[in-house]
Amino acid sequence: MNKLPPAIGFSARASGEMPLEWAYELEEMGFSAIELVQEGKQKITAENIDRVQQIKDTTNLTFTIHMPFSDINLATLNPGIHKEIIRQMGHCLHMASGLAEIAVIHPGYLSPEGALYPEKAWDNTIGSLKEISTIAVEEGIMLALENMPAMPHIFGKYPAEILEIIEKVDSDNIGMTLDIGHANTMGLLDEFLDSCREVMVHSHIHDNHEKRDEHLPLGKGCIDWKKVFDRVDGYEGLFITEMKNLENGTECMEYLKSNLIL
Repeated sequence: MNKLPPAIGFSARASGEMPLEWAYELEEMGFSAIELVQEGKQKITAENIDRVQQIKDTTNLTFTIHMPFSDINLATLNPGIHKEIIRQMGHCLHMASGLAEIAVIHPGYLSPEGALYPEKAWDNTIGSLKEISTIAVEEGIMLALENMPAMPHIFGKYPAEILEIIEKVDSDNIGMTLDIGHANTMGLLDEFLDSCREVMVHSHIHDNHEKRDEHLPLGKGCIDWKKVFDRVDGYEGLFITEMKNLENGTECMEYLKSNLIL
């Protein structure tokens, strides 16, 4: 008998004027986790941390965070910018300590200067993740490196890249966020499911038509979700639906309940 995956969470970047208020609707919708993007109004700060803690204390939601990625490049060759990125990442981890169990993080990308020295940019990505992983250990949070969609100049689009980065960071505190939608835009979903299952500690789920990163509700694109969930049978981590709004989240839950329960 097919069954609903055990832990489905919700994340949305475009969260409106009250990004923390919709947290109280999630359990009724069927979600058991929430992922807060550490940008804009969702970012955990000294001003809203009591509110975030209150949500954690008054719900049964598991909390994860998505580390900031706007204007962030772990592969930067600029020492001053690198120092600031590590500082900001460390601050996010510190603020989320005791709240979140996992922090999703993007690999770096080739800046115009990095494109001239791609091997150095690659090494800087690994070095940055080593530094951030050390901080994450101190804060009691697991890092989860996310595979990227079909975009130019970005690291982490291929299974071999993700595996090599994790191997070279060489920490028990880093695994992989397998983003199913991103893998599909690369036409490499089967390859990711085959080769990265052992390092998978977290997952993002959203649909697309393989050509671009659309972040559609499940069932609105071309991904065979029954096949996906069959392939990760035994995985006990979270599946986070990365949607545009709560309405799309509702569509995901309705699809899962209708198509994965007999």
